Amino acid sequence: MTLSLADLVQSLGGELHGDPQVRIAGLAPLESASAQELSFIHHPRYLAQLKASQAACVIVSPELQQQALQRGACIVTPDPYLFFARATQWWKRQTSVPVPAGIHPSAVVDALAWVDARATVGPLCVVERGARIGAGTVLKSRVTVGADCVIGERCLLHAGVVIGADGFGFAPGADHWEKIEQLGAVRIGDDVEIGANSCVDRGALADTVIEDGVKLDNLIQIGHNVRVGRHTAMAACVGVAGSATIGAHCTIGGAAVVLGHLVLADRVHISAASVVTRSIHKPGHYSGIFPIDDNASWEKNAATLKRLHRLRERVQALEKPGQPPAKP
Repeated sequence: MTLSLADLVQSLGGELHGDPQVRIAGLAPLESASAQELSFIHHPRYLAQLKASQAACVIVSPELQQQALQRGACIVTPDPYLFFARATQWWKRQTSVPVPAGIHPSAVVDALAWVDARATVGPLCVVERGARIGAGTVLKSRVTVGADCVIGERCLLHAGVVIGADGFGFAPGADHWEKIEQLGAVRIGDDVEIGANSCVDRGALADTVIEDGVKLDNLIQIGHNVRVGRHTAMAACVGVAGSATIGAHCTIGGAAVVLGHLVLADRVHISAASVVTRSIHKPGHYSGIFPIDDNASWEKNAATLKRLHRLRERVQALEKPGQPPAKP
């Protein structure tokens, strides 16, 4: 199936430079796009790839318009990456068979659960007693929605997601662990997407809350009683421990960890693999990464790091007249 550039621009806007009747057969990266595919460039560092690209048309910013025109057809828009995202949505709408609403015959839905007639429950899903699934929400295969959990409208939960498993709560006894029953649930807002095999645990007493527009990647763990603010996004393998509160419009890089009971303000951005050990009350970009190195150098640096407090004491002593420096 092919679609014309005219159809694309008519639907999404943008300023087309080139033949509107050119037809595209797909979307592809700059370096691999064929003469029948649409691509995009969002940063000048990729200019060499732009010049060499065989794409039928490239989505560019006004700043890169002249370089793009030297190559061929282009669509000029203030935010090429955002335009490309919308182009992928447009392409899928035009070329894919819509997923029908309804409950797959292999799914298990408790008689006391409620599923909106406009929702889709995929193969082998489980929707437990008292759960509620809103309109336009799609549960892919093997999704489990636990008892009394609520999922809003237009959400997308990918394969293997578990909503409402027990939070990790145990009290230490004399010689064993005593389970703390998890009596809360999970409340998920509208337009939330959760990646494959991610888990959102139910609260111990109050509910775990995922607000509107949150985007979670694959293999993410959200602990009990966590609250994630609207339009926050987390990359794969992030772990958020119990009772943490994360603000709106935050981003958390892959494999980062947020410790329990901490608070992150709105618009806090955490680098990949960081460990957040304290609350962050000001917006900004934060990192907590010890740079990778060959093992011998890393061990030396780690040993030096352990001695920094002694070095600090020596410097403080040297700054005080008449006081001998501390021993190393």
